[in-house]
Amino acid sequence: MELSYTFVAAFGLIGAFIGLIFAAGLAIRVLKSPDGNEKMVEIAKAVREGAGAYLKQQYLGVSIFFLIISALLVLLSYLKYFTFFIPIAFLVGGLFSAVAGYIGMAIATRASSRTAQAAITSLNKALQVSFSGGAVMGFVVVGLGTLYVAIWFFVLRYFFSHSPEFRNMDTLQLISQTILPFGIGASAQALFARVGGGIFTKAADVGADLVGKIEAGIPEDDPRNPAVIADNVGDNVGDVAGMGADLFESYVGSIIAAMALAASAGLGFAGMALPLGLAACGIVASIIGFFFIRTGETASQEQLLKALRSGVIVASIAVAIFSFFLVPACLGKANFGFFWAIIAGLTSGVLISLATEYFTSSFYSPVKNIADSALTGPGTVIISGIGVGMMATALPVIFVSAAILCAFWCSGGIQNFSQGLYGIGIASVGLLSTLSITLASDAYGPIADNAGGNAQMAGLDPKVRQRTDALDSLGNTTAATGKGFAIASAALTALVLIVAYKDLIVKLGGPTSFAVSNPRLIVGLFIGGMLPFVFCALLMNSVGRAASKVVVEVRRQFKEIKGLLDGTGKPEYGHCVQIVTAAAQKEMLAAASLALVAPALVGWLLGVEGEVGLLLGALVSGFVLAVFMAAAGGAWDNAKKYIEEGAHGGKGSAAHKAAVVGDTVGDPFKDTAGPSLNILIKLMSMVAIVLASFILKNSLF
Repeated sequence: MELSYTFVAAFGLIGAFIGLIFAAGLAIRVLKSPDGNEKMVEIAKAVREGAGAYLKQQYLGVSIFFLIISALLVLLSYLKYFTFFIPIAFLVGGLFSAVAGYIGMAIATRASSRTAQAAITSLNKALQVSFSGGAVMGFVVVGLGTLYVAIWFFVLRYFFSHSPEFRNMDTLQLISQTILPFGIGASAQALFARVGGGIFTKAADVGADLVGKIEAGIPEDDPRNPAVIADNVGDNVGDVAGMGADLFESYVGSIIAAMALAASAGLGFAGMALPLGLAACGIVASIIGFFFIRTGETASQEQLLKALRSGVIVASIAVAIFSFFLVPACLGKANFGFFWAIIAGLTSGVLISLATEYFTSSFYSPVKNIADSALTGPGTVIISGIGVGMMATALPVIFVSAAILCAFWCSGGIQNFSQGLYGIGIASVGLLSTLSITLASDAYGPIADNAGGNAQMAGLDPKVRQRTDALDSLGNTTAATGKGFAIASAALTALVLIVAYKDLIVKLGGPTSFAVSNPRLIVGLFIGGMLPFVFCALLMNSVGRAASKVVVEVRRQFKEIKGLLDGTGKPEYGHCVQIVTAAAQKEMLAAASLALVAPALVGWLLGVEGEVGLLLGALVSGFVLAVFMAAAGGAWDNAKKYIEEGAHGGKGSAAHKAAVVGDTVGDPFKDTAGPSLNILIKLMSMVAIVLASFILKNSLF
């Protein structure tokens, strides 16, 4: 018996509340954990206040941008280029994205000292506290994302079915066209959060490492280092708040893209409701997977990795089981092929995670080879790391390509092209359905990193730092797999958005075919292929400039503050925080603006054919470049940690200093430029969709 689409959509709404309630329970659990001695609390408070001050300043600047763009959208809405819902959704999407990032940051900064305190007792307790803190972020992101889309679905359905103005029009088509650009606000906020937070965290990290580890020869997170607080603040504003906003946008975008294709696929409201039902299944499955993450008190890093992996695998299996019943109940047995599309998405996500793990974990030869290359200096470290990153692109591209073909064929794409495209969209939702626990595996890493800094600065027993370092090293691998997971979903979602853009253009009376012999399409492809490289160049240069300022400041303090290196002087932590805060606010504007200006400008100059070329070119080069950067950065980082654990002379050796240089290159790769690319390729697609009618009527050629 088929379920009504209203019931399935309502199940999505219920699932959102389940996720948010579970997140609240985890937050209470974390906050009830002991937060350590007075010194540990003081350090955590300084980091929390620094992160809060940065986000306050960032949100103030971004809010001005949002008001300006909203005014422009209101004007275009008044001129009938699209409905008045677009400006409202733009603001609400940005707000939800910011809230998701802020909540994650608020819990992460409170979980760090508690993780350090738990590590005094055991490794398992430290894992439970840090992972619970990361899971708050995961379930908040997914809960708010599902809530946002579900509410808009019900609002739009009610409005278009009851408004006299739209009484004689197809409600399904109206919702399908209207909901497409509803992720633009979340994408814009995510881009600012990722770019600004990424510049902040990596400028502080690189500056602290270059002077502290290499020049002064002091340990990581040593309280004598003036940049140490800025470094710990950066972990939270970039790797937590920025990542939360980023993946909120990815999650919302995948659901919206699949929903928008339901009308052209002939699946009605049931096809539009299925992504919401699948999202709810993913939330419940992730809760089940969460309780499978356990480890022994003397667990090795390999055992820790297996513990985290088991949670993701259990959640994926649970989603598969739920989908087996959900798809026929929602769409009927005749459309059971969409179940296999979901399986294709889930499988590609797991395989991409395993492939990324191979190239970024110190258990395997790629990272060990980078560590070996450190014996001959930083130059060979850079060369080998770039080689590993390039090689790491092959398997994710193959897996995503296989998922696209499998989803298309299983969904009946040979007989019905539109249904095949919907299958690709639902595969993207399937891939991200376990985001709650996947994001938790990513977000716990910065918490463990901050816990290690807290333990170092508070002067705790070295075994505490050893335990937090084990979690942190593992966090580098899970973070890399999380980034690979996110960019894979972004590739699928962006592809569906581009197809939806083409369909929208046809419905608006534009061209029905986009031949590869069209010079405007080819020029658009070239520009799109180039754009991710220019975007990354802007971000890399921004990190370099900001890091240089930190280096100069740290050197100044070591030189001018008497007794600083002896431990009798007190560093001026606030100066470094101010430097990277100002740099992040200033430097993020150019890169973030590129994502908004490029599709508008290319569309105006080259028309919709050039726009399609731009989006396709950016999708292909952006996907591969993002995987390369995530893998290379993670591999460099773990090669450094592998040496710090005792290989090739351990900490302070020549090999260690060479590996630190590789890590400073990899930091902006994996935490600034790389993860921002998945936002870029989707945001450009959404901007193109919003401006479709305007470009069609006003392009120069």
